[in-house]
Amino acid sequence: MTAENEREIYHKLEAMKEIRNKTITLERLKRSILNEVRSGDQEGRCLAQYKREMELLQQEKMSHVEELRQIHADINAMETVIKQTEESMSRKLSNASRLHEDYRPLKTEVDLLRRQCLGLERLPDLHEEEGSPITPDRFPAAAPARGAFLAPAPRKPPPPPPAFRQQPPPMKSCLSCHQQIHRNAPICPLCKAKSRSRNPKKPKKK
Repeated sequence: MTAENEREIYHKLEAMKEIRNKTITLERLKRSILNEVRSGDQEGRCLAQYKREMELLQQEKMSHVEELRQIHADINAMETVIKQTEESMSRKLSNASRLHEDYRPLKTEVDLLRRQCLGLERLPDLHEEEGSPITPDRFPAAAPARGAFLAPAPRKPPPPPPAFRQQPPPMKSCLSCHQQIHRNAPICPLCKAKSRSRNPKKPKKK
């Protein structure tokens, strides 16, 4: 193996390590956003029920004058609950938007690294996740906040010679996690298991 090949393998392993770390952070942000959105939507459903209860109380107030004092107390209590629920819903959805501002540029960077270094497709957007409560228009679209995500980072390896641009790097499946890794990688960068060939060479008999 030439020194150039060794450098290429080293750069790819470094890129895979960086992608793995950033993907872990991306997944953590995604889970936080999904939890905040689900919780906020649940608060919204509760809010609709509370407002319906408020309407019923208002109707009861008009038809039962003798119970007016108790109904007033119930209305005041329900107004307090509605106000607290609206504040909680607004806070949770605001947190989701703030987290999304961190998630969006990081996902752009991860997608760029996956495409340029590994030739992989982009990760699905939040609204494309199965069972996701997020709609495509949940968060306003915006340009990435950091210009570094729009171009390759300075430490990325140089592009391969033109003769090899049409072919993906030689890969193999990790025997532990079954993910695709470089054929010459000594360990799996994802699960850290020692990489072994499915058909190891038999030692020559002396």
